Amino acid sequence: MELVLNIVSSQFFLTLIIPSIALTIKFLLVSWCRRRAKSKGDDKRDLINNIKNFINFTLIISLLALWAPELQKFALSIAAFAVAIVLATREFIQCIIGFFYLLSTRPFRIGDWIEVENQIGEVSATDWIKTTLIEVEPRTYQYTGKTLFIPNNKLIASPIKNFNFLKRYASHKFSIIRDQSVNPYVFMAQLQAKAQEYCADFYEVATRYNQMIERRLDVKITGPEPEITVSTTSVGDTVVSFTLFCPTQRAAELEQALTGDFMNLWFAQIKPD
Repeated sequence: MELVLNIVSSQFFLTLIIPSIALTIKFLLVSWCRRRAKSKGDDKRDLINNIKNFINFTLIISLLALWAPELQKFALSIAAFAVAIVLATREFIQCIIGFFYLLSTRPFRIGDWIEVENQIGEVSATDWIKTTLIEVEPRTYQYTGKTLFIPNNKLIASPIKNFNFLKRYASHKFSIIRDQSVNPYVFMAQLQAKAQEYCADFYEVATRYNQMIERRLDVKITGPEPEITVSTTSVGDTVVSFTLFCPTQRAAELEQALTGDFMNLWFAQIKPD
């Protein structure tokens, strides 16, 4: 009896000590990585996330190994309820399986922009149950301030679109629809000149980035020259479409500038009654 009490006491003691040591190590490593990232200006969120998950995994395995005999006895005593327990926790089990799926396939890293079930955001953290995204507005490429929590089981059943290249440069497309009162080809050369003027300061960098993406993806993408095309709707209205390969953070600014130029040129062609 005394031996059993000693074993149980030692297990309880180790159950308190092991998490304390693991959490201390995690805190020290994460703090060191953050200080190093801040001093060098690097993004170490992916490394920090991996450290947290590794230490959490090691902690759980250590505790399971420590209490394995007791857990085995407990499992045998509830064998009749095993099916009910699995059914009740199947969502969590699927999320844990999804976490190992993410570790093995690596469809994205911390800091990547991804789309899952029409939700777009920057991956800020992953754990055993969920993936955390900072929502990004797809039209303006700006952070909305909202945080999205995607269960890991959704990442197995749903397509994952990785928009990592959009963090720096994007093929920004927008259209302006007007009536049939003006022929847009009259001022198309002026509009094209305006687009090239706005893109001139980043043209060389855009060219290199465009070529890098094409090499990595082995496909031809739009850019770096701005493109303007004219088409019509089903009812005959004029549609002027713009495609700009530009810095993501300047996409909304360039769209507004070209929209303003287009409106000025359009109304300048309208003849007064």
